[in-house]
Amino acid sequence: MPETPNAPRGIQSIEVGGQLLRALAHRGRPMALKDLAREAGMAPAKAHPYLVSFGKLGLIAQDAASGRYGLGPLAMELGLISLQQFDPLRLATPLLPALAAQVGHTVAIAVWGNRGPTIVRVEEAPSAVHVNMRHGTVMSMRGTASGLLFAAHLPPARLREVLAQEPHGGRRTLEAAFSAQLATVRSEGLSRVVDGAVPGVSAMAAPVFDLHGDLVLSLAAIGPNATFDTRLDGPLARALIACAAQVSRQLGGAGLSDAPV
Repeated sequence: MPETPNAPRGIQSIEVGGQLLRALAHRGRPMALKDLAREAGMAPAKAHPYLVSFGKLGLIAQDAASGRYGLGPLAMELGLISLQQFDPLRLATPLLPALAAQVGHTVAIAVWGNRGPTIVRVEEAPSAVHVNMRHGTVMSMRGTASGLLFAAHLPPARLREVLAQEPHGGRRTLEAAFSAQLATVRSEGLSRVVDGAVPGVSAMAAPVFDLHGDLVLSLAAIGPNATFDTRLDGPLARALIACAAQVSRQLGGAGLSDAPV
């Protein structure tokens, strides 16, 4: 195919070999060498070396029994990341029922909305003790676990703007005690509150990061103080971290497996 004037220069052999990948993706099923080569517009003898190289990379896999070629594990991984990396909410939502059952508390997802951290998904606790959380609720930056988590990862200038809009925000928005609290959140990898926005209620939140290292959502658990385990090394913290890390990895980001919890 002739190149257009001023077009970026590519590597022709990669573009030629890429026709084999296109053919497999188009057919959506494993194919024999002769059929795959014909679909890609090349002779089998020419297609085979490309398939060998793609197999070494994991882009192509050959079935030992039939000899047919299909997409390999790397191709599948790239496809999943491409489809999922921009939709963290869709990835995290199906995990909520199992997480609530595991930790025994109400769990919720918060994302950054127009007015701050906003609850967008809620899964009630399996126990008879429920803590009221509503979709669309904007969480306080100071008194909630999700609010603290987002505050800890906002640029200072943006954080001052958001805090000034909250009730009693005023100008003293980044006093030493609050700044130290946010530093603790960043150091520990998750946020914890006891008797925060609601007396008698505790909460803990773990972050989900995308491939750029940006915080895209908060995964939080909330429950009564008497039964809520706020320990960093407790089963609740570990369950939240594991769930958040799972979503982060699917987005191409880093989880909290190395965090001190």
